[in-house]
Amino acid sequence: MKDPRMPDIYAVIPCAGTGSRAGTAIPKQYQPIAGRAMLWHTLAAFAACPAITETLLVLAPGDDWFAQHTAPPEVPARRFMTTPTGGASRAESVRNGLLALREQGAQPDDWVLVHDAARCLITREQIERLIEACAQDETGGLLAVPLPDTLKCELPRNGLPADVPARVAATVPRDDKWLAQTPQMFRLGVLLQALESGLQHAPEHITDEASAIERLGLQPLLVQGSGWNFKVTYPEDFTLAEAVLLARQNSARAA
Repeated sequence: MKDPRMPDIYAVIPCAGTGSRAGTAIPKQYQPIAGRAMLWHTLAAFAACPAITETLLVLAPGDDWFAQHTAPPEVPARRFMTTPTGGASRAESVRNGLLALREQGAQPDDWVLVHDAARCLITREQIERLIEACAQDETGGLLAVPLPDTLKCELPRNGLPADVPARVAATVPRDDKWLAQTPQMFRLGVLLQALESGLQHAPEHITDEASAIERLGLQPLLVQGSGWNFKVTYPEDFTLAEAVLLARQNSARAA
């Protein structure tokens, strides 16, 4: 039996976006890649983690994709559930997902891992690394990678037309800069408080869960991620992600 003192660990995946930058005819999380919808690859990684109690998908109202598609064997139906409570922004969708978990009995001190559906190259090993690093941390944290490239700041445009080329204003030191990834792991109660406060007072600054947590004066843990855990955003990203997934499938067959 589960130790009543041990918090549960949930995953929340917002799936209410349309992915307009991807240039796909359907929401990009449902776009086929390496033989199946992108979302199934993402879910398979979470389903493989025994520490995760359940994964919640936050869908747009009226989204009937799951009613028309059957999950592959790697994603047992008992390992995930859906709620049609997606909001107008990512932060709203995640907030609504947390409220749904709370209504279903999740407790304030339970952990929640929030993950982008379009980061379909996430692996069980990366998820478990985050859980291990954050499980005893007071705040929680996120996967991230140190910034590898030189970072430029654009010269203020001051109302210039959109077709005027951008120019460099300065080079920004990158020594202490990290690229945030997901999952991001925080206590349900604290994350819900942070998102509700951020949505009320500074919605434009809530770009991920960690940014909401930071507004409470907390300092999330940076856990080394992987460059392969990129977010499929633009059309060329699909080609790269598919190549990686196919290589993994071929490697698994050969093992």
